[in-house]
Amino acid sequence: MSARILIADKLAKRAGEILQAAGHDVVTRLGLSEAELCDVVRGFDVLLVRSAVRVTRPIIDAADALKVIGRAGTGVDNIDVPAATARGILVMNVPGGNTVSAAEHTIALMFAMARNVPRGDASLRRGEWERSALTGTEITGKTLGVVGFGKIGQLVADRAIGLKMKVVAFDVMVPSFVMDAAGVEPVATLDALLERADVVTLHVPGGAATKGLIGRDALAKCRKGALLINCARGGVIDEAALAEALRSGHIGGAAIDVFEAEPPRDSPLLGLPNVVLTPHLGASTHEAQVRVAIAVAEQVRDFLATGRRHGAVN
Repeated sequence: MSARILIADKLAKRAGEILQAAGHDVVTRLGLSEAELCDVVRGFDVLLVRSAVRVTRPIIDAADALKVIGRAGTGVDNIDVPAATARGILVMNVPGGNTVSAAEHTIALMFAMARNVPRGDASLRRGEWERSALTGTEITGKTLGVVGFGKIGQLVADRAIGLKMKVVAFDVMVPSFVMDAAGVEPVATLDALLERADVVTLHVPGGAATKGLIGRDALAKCRKGALLINCARGGVIDEAALAEALRSGHIGGAAIDVFEAEPPRDSPLLGLPNVVLTPHLGASTHEAQVRVAIAVAEQVRDFLATGRRHGAVN
């Protein structure tokens, strides 16, 4: 049976080709506002998005035929999953599709922060030559604290071990023997990790359970001069508290890829010199975008053909 599929976000071309080859009617409409999407979504069986489009309750309520919302990526923060569940709409994501890209971006941010790469670039373009003012920190021999030891956290740890760092990890869901097997030392509490780590990297999911996880109290427990990386989800760090810790020098530097509000027009981090900021680029590689587009298309194709619910989050 043919389904009507709306692609409302920029996906790799291969996704549409897979669904069309399966006999489905695929329509691509990009750049729609919430009101426009409320109107356009009527009559479609499937809605596919990445992270730019927010699938809100009004959109879900307006969808009179929707059976599936597919997210080409891991996080579903941009989809009102409870609203979809209440309407009997399946939400699918692509777990692991962005793992390598997110892990590599984490390592890139760590080096950029430790060696003042963005500040050095900007300074040189201004005609300055600030070698002594931009003295950096070696990563070799330092302790990396990984908060959240899922697929991305594990891959970051593996890369860090290759860089001759000592790695400790905390995760309430992952057994210590998994960390032991990866050559990583498990620690019992977040506080214990913060007290030991020279560099802290966050790889936890978003949501109520982790909102403000790194706030004023947690930052105070970090080692003086520690570096902090967030390539996980906006809201996990209290940005105002982090800005205070950066201004005081207690936190030596931060590298932030995700924000409480995106774009982060009012973030207190924007004007600070000891912060490296990127616009949610963790999953933004050509390879990852092709991978997740193909995966979500295949998941939707298989669900429509057989009812298989791979990647379902509700």
